[in-house]
Amino acid sequence: MTSKPSLTCEALLTEASSRIESDSPRLDAELLLSHIAGLSRTSFRAWPEREVTDAHADAFEALVQDRVAGRPVAHLLGQQEFWSLPLKVSASTLIPRPDTECLVEVALDLALPRQARVLDLGTGAGAIALALASENPDWRISACDAVAEAVALARDNADALGLTVSVVQSSWFSALTPGRFDLIVSNPPYIPDSDHHLTEGDVRFEPASALVSGSDGLDDLRLIISQAPDWLVEGGWLLVEHGFDQAEAVAELFHARGFKTVETRQDYGNRDRMTLGKWYSGA
Repeated sequence: MTSKPSLTCEALLTEASSRIESDSPRLDAELLLSHIAGLSRTSFRAWPEREVTDAHADAFEALVQDRVAGRPVAHLLGQQEFWSLPLKVSASTLIPRPDTECLVEVALDLALPRQARVLDLGTGAGAIALALASENPDWRISACDAVAEAVALARDNADALGLTVSVVQSSWFSALTPGRFDLIVSNPPYIPDSDHHLTEGDVRFEPASALVSGSDGLDDLRLIISQAPDWLVEGGWLLVEHGFDQAEAVAELFHARGFKTVETRQDYGNRDRMTLGKWYSGA
């Protein structure tokens, strides 16, 4: 029978980090232990020899085993921070990515009316809509998702944060109440169905419906770009996230549909990840 490792924060974190295979094993381990023990990550550095109870060590080990098996940290914690907002997450939605904060930054830089009407298509946990609402409480923000569990989760997040966002169930525009928006934003599925990354890493545990979009990854983007003008005011904006190698194809879709002022923007890694365009019906 193997002996239990020393029950100090540092010993537990060092041992767990050696078993976790990810881009940030130490960070993963610290987040899991912080969640279990109710301690801040900074305390692990300030007091590395702080002792951990047997119960906390056992609970931490159970989470570490799940992480070693590949389950995302966000699913193990039931939470992911986005735009400094703590969001509940689940296996029914895409885990909000830090680079999607770039989409929020671009949206906030647009010259929109003080009480702009904004629509977040495929909201998932509500990350984009709630980030925008936190910055502009006067904006009238709507969000939708085709998955009932995602709609419930986004509503729960809005309630928990005290932010006003109207969330409805709709596959893109199909079940929305007719109206016009100053801005439509979306981080839709954009991975080709044959992409090998779908069988690797954390992505394996996320819903395919939030990731995959046809043989070239552009099926949902084609639909959104094609139908968005019917939902935009004159001079309204469409802003979408896409794959780093899809910028040219997405910009062509914008131009073909008649959008003006089409631009591609980069994420934090300086990769082409967002395209936006302005709509004028008479153009």
